Amino acid sequence: MEEHPNVDLMRRGYAAFGAGDMAAVGELFADDIAWHTTGVGPLSGDYQGKEAVFGFFGELLQTGTLRQDIHDIVANDEHAVVLVKGHSERPDGRALDENQIHVWHVRDGKAVEFWGYGADPVASDAFWS
Repeated sequence: MEEHPNVDLMRRGYAAFGAGDMAAVGELFADDIAWHTTGVGPLSGDYQGKEAVFGFFGELLQTGTLRQDIHDIVANDEHAVVLVKGHSERPDGRALDENQIHVWHVRDGKAVEFWGYGADPVASDAFWS
């Protein structure tokens, strides 16, 4: 059975992010993308528009490394859910391994909204703080 086009959109986006190809990531985002990062840490919050989201990415990647391994993707015409195993490391040697759920809203072949949920928000907030 052929995969839904939004599964391909997600695979391309995660591969581009993992390769550091932010130009390719930007092509997959709507200009007015809304980004929601749960938690109470300094990087948690809502970001509106590509510029704000890429600013968040910059802060995130200055804080530590991030690798995301896709476990599965489920998608339809309006949504995609990506099950991810995230692995992050800080320069001081601290590491975080966390199962995550990423919920995407998709319109006209572009990601328009993102919600990220981690299995251990307390550990995640402590790691990114």
